[in-house]
Amino acid sequence: MFEIIFEMFSYAFLVRAVVVGALVSICAALLGVSLVLKRYSMIGTGLSNVGFGSLAIATAFNMAPLSVAIPVVITAAFLLLRLSENSKIKGDAAVALVSTSSLAIGVVIISRTTGMNTDVCNYLFGSILAMSRADVYLSICLSITVMILFILFYHKLFAITFDETFAKAGGIKTGLYNMLIAFLTAITIVLGMRMMGAMLISSLIIFPALSSMRIFRKFKSVTICSAVISILCFFTGVVISYLYATPTGASVVMINIIVFVLFWFADIMRNSTLTNRLKEASNE
Repeated sequence: MFEIIFEMFSYAFLVRAVVVGALVSICAALLGVSLVLKRYSMIGTGLSNVGFGSLAIATAFNMAPLSVAIPVVITAAFLLLRLSENSKIKGDAAVALVSTSSLAIGVVIISRTTGMNTDVCNYLFGSILAMSRADVYLSICLSITVMILFILFYHKLFAITFDETFAKAGGIKTGLYNMLIAFLTAITIVLGMRMMGAMLISSLIIFPALSSMRIFRKFKSVTICSAVISILCFFTGVVISYLYATPTGASVVMINIIVFVLFWFADIMRNSTLTNRLKEASNE
């Protein structure tokens, strides 16, 4: 096992991918807990489709992909937030509206310019080879920024996640911190798209949070467990991808599914044990 890991890290592109992937996985897991609890987890899918549309535009005009995708996806995140809060188009409907429109625009632009080539497949399903040195440096800086902002405003984000009305009554600017969540999510989605793909990046947000919620109940415990699960699943997925030449994004998702099933069974077993103990206590 260690020989395989040492062999993997002898390739510079794999080192870059693991470093960026680990950072993005942490960011996605941290934000995923709040998004899942606020019933807004599908924003990842919506923003990834927006990211695909912006990457298609960047490719068509020979522009730097990340420099186009980041501001466009951030703008879309704020738009989704406003649509959900201030219009008749709520939650999942707003996400579906923006995501399908962006995906359609991206496909039309690509079909009329570069065509459905390998680069397009990389954007849709991810490629571990897609990370250039410039992408790595930018991704590291932005990932660290996301984590720092999350830690600095942890208590405020915790408050608006569990009871936004009470938080607002307590003087917390809920609109500002909802925008912060949208902003951090947008950056994380764009950074993870190059590796996981537009179709799979939302799994990094959803699965670790759902898995950790099977075992833990406290927000802090769920957040820490989610981050650990996300990193381990990503690294395991990369190793499997390297060994069996499977797509990296799909391999990471499959490991996340396995972990979720294991945690789900563990939760069932724990509840069953507690029920049996309660029955025994009542019989006594």
